Amino acid sequence: MNEEQRLQAGLATGDASKQKTTEKDYSKYFESVYSGPSLKDAKKRGKEEVEYHDNFQIDSRFKGMGQDRKFHIQTFGCQMNEHDTEVMSGIFMALGYEWTDNVKEANVILLNTCAIRENAENRVFGELGHLKPLKLSKPDLLIGVCGCMSQEESVVKKILKTYDQVDMIFGTHNIHRLPQILHEAYMSKEMVIEVWSKEGDVIENLPKVRRDNIKGWVNIMYGCDKFCTYCIVPYTRGKERSRRPQDIIQEVRQLAAEGYKEITLLGQNVNAYGKDFDDIDYRLGNLMDDLRKIDIPRIRFTTSHPRDFDDHLIEVLAKGGNLVDHIHLPVQSGSSEILKIMARKYTRESYLELVDKIRKAIPNASLTTDIIVGFPNETDEQFEETMSLYREVGFDMAFTYIYSPREGTPAAKMQDNVPMEVKKERLQRLNKLVNDMSAKAMKPYQDQIVRVLVEGESKKNPEVLAGYTEKSKLVNFRAPRSVIGEIVEVRIKEAKTWSLDGEFIGVVKEDKVMA
Repeated sequence: MNEEQRLQAGLATGDASKQKTTEKDYSKYFESVYSGPSLKDAKKRGKEEVEYHDNFQIDSRFKGMGQDRKFHIQTFGCQMNEHDTEVMSGIFMALGYEWTDNVKEANVILLNTCAIRENAENRVFGELGHLKPLKLSKPDLLIGVCGCMSQEESVVKKILKTYDQVDMIFGTHNIHRLPQILHEAYMSKEMVIEVWSKEGDVIENLPKVRRDNIKGWVNIMYGCDKFCTYCIVPYTRGKERSRRPQDIIQEVRQLAAEGYKEITLLGQNVNAYGKDFDDIDYRLGNLMDDLRKIDIPRIRFTTSHPRDFDDHLIEVLAKGGNLVDHIHLPVQSGSSEILKIMARKYTRESYLELVDKIRKAIPNASLTTDIIVGFPNETDEQFEETMSLYREVGFDMAFTYIYSPREGTPAAKMQDNVPMEVKKERLQRLNKLVNDMSAKAMKPYQDQIVRVLVEGESKKNPEVLAGYTEKSKLVNFRAPRSVIGEIVEVRIKEAKTWSLDGEFIGVVKEDKVMA
């Protein structure tokens, strides 16, 4: 909330006569800066113009704001949130701040939040509770909540009412305004709130501090227009809006020049890329076809929606090269009836037809998926359809979840009529199947030679290195630390359920193996 908006709401810090001792009317905070998620309003998308800005720069009056100050960002949720953290870190560094891993050293702490599941929100509120004593001992510390949770009206109201240690709340569309938000937080005695219900624009030239120099994330589009009944993302991330191809291609070329070995293209519904262009016919297949010509070893994308996975994209992926043959294809349920209630807008049969197309074009493709169990009205028979679909497709792996309602979504209004003990039993059965089939998918790797992009030390043993194959299989092996960041060949000695143990052979240089 800026000063003008605060004056309009009668909350200007200098106007003591308007400060009330009784409980605040929190609705004032939403009069000019926030509107709650509305399916009806969101369905009217397309009438609002998305603005494209390619001239981001930090106002000279904010330069040096971070001198002798440190920042810390704790990130929850998906790769998109991780990438948002990279952008915010870039802005902080441009302002003169220094990163710290130690929250006790930080002058600014941000929680970059996720709204997909209730557990993620509970973790954020728990972290805010842990930060309160630090705030009391360090009054000049700024604490902020940003990301998807900030786009939910109920969450913002809860923070306002319960967590007075918070100084800033801003949403997913406001990251580029971080310098202004920080400035106002330093100057104001009120909590600074800037959460736009506007669908969001496309902002280019934002600074980034990437988490490593081996694998890079590249946003190609923002938002989602699918409106699955259980999902809050279309409300928290806004309408689908694609970056221009030339900006993406230039970013990937730059990363290749800097020595990056793998690029992941990001989007809430990544294969809807280009559907919003009205001046060119250019979709994800076209983009992948252009990117495969860039000299970078691996290119992948996430997360896709089966409804937008078109034939041209399959045709391009079948060309191989640096386009990896691992595809994450969320199905959510194996029952057409449940898929209809979820508003996924495909059936079990059409999903299996898509899988068949992919298998025929890319015989060695590795498929992974997402599955929700215990959705409202899910019967035992419908759950069994999910189990049978999993076997029929032969997924390598799945992320599995128990359904939990998200306030503001259509599913939250449905009767959650599957008992928790039934949900847990179904999840347990599904996870056993997932484990069994993962172990089965790993077995053929025994005694085979695979190529691994080495990311660093194993989380369990610092003397062991770890990395991933093109199909996203985790491989652990012993080798000199000098091979971190390289693609190497490893002979697999033991295939486990979730990982492979191997013996280092050598570094791959221009398709030659150097021992």
